[in-house]
Amino acid sequence: MRSEKDGSTPALNAFAEEFLEHFDQFDEPLTGPEAETVGPWRVLPVGTENGGWAVLRLGESPDQGDWPAAVFNRRERALLAAAVLPGTGRDPLYRLHTDAEAGGFFALEALGDGVAGYFRLFNEELKTALHVVDALVRSPLALSYLLEAAGPAALRQAGRLLRQRVES
Repeated sequence: MRSEKDGSTPALNAFAEEFLEHFDQFDEPLTGPEAETVGPWRVLPVGTENGGWAVLRLGESPDQGDWPAAVFNRRERALLAAAVLPGTGRDPLYRLHTDAEAGGFFALEALGDGVAGYFRLFNEELKTALHVVDALVRSPLALSYLLEAAGPAALRQAGRLLRQRVES
């Protein structure tokens, strides 16, 4: 975030800049990464050399000297970033055991809930994708960004499929 020291407009904040600078001398608490990414996020059009859609926290604005978390040339990519950002700061929700169990399967542990399932192959990408999707379904706002990014054609088809599955 820019401050008055670099000549930009000061960001609106209830805490004095000197007070915040004092805290910069200390280590971030364990919750720091999640606080940086939890949002809530919003997508705003911007005219920059790096793209046309900015992802900013609610209450932040480039006009107030705030820097976006990301800038994209397409709105749906910015919506996807706003959807997944909250999960990126969280501790991993899953752990994939590195040693195969009997039968050659790798146990997937849901932290705090024991073994949640098994993978035939050691697949870190699938474990990470499950973390992202798990974070998406825990946040109605994040899920709404994902659905908006999907667009009306995909929502029509998904709505039909969901209705058929739920009603059968």
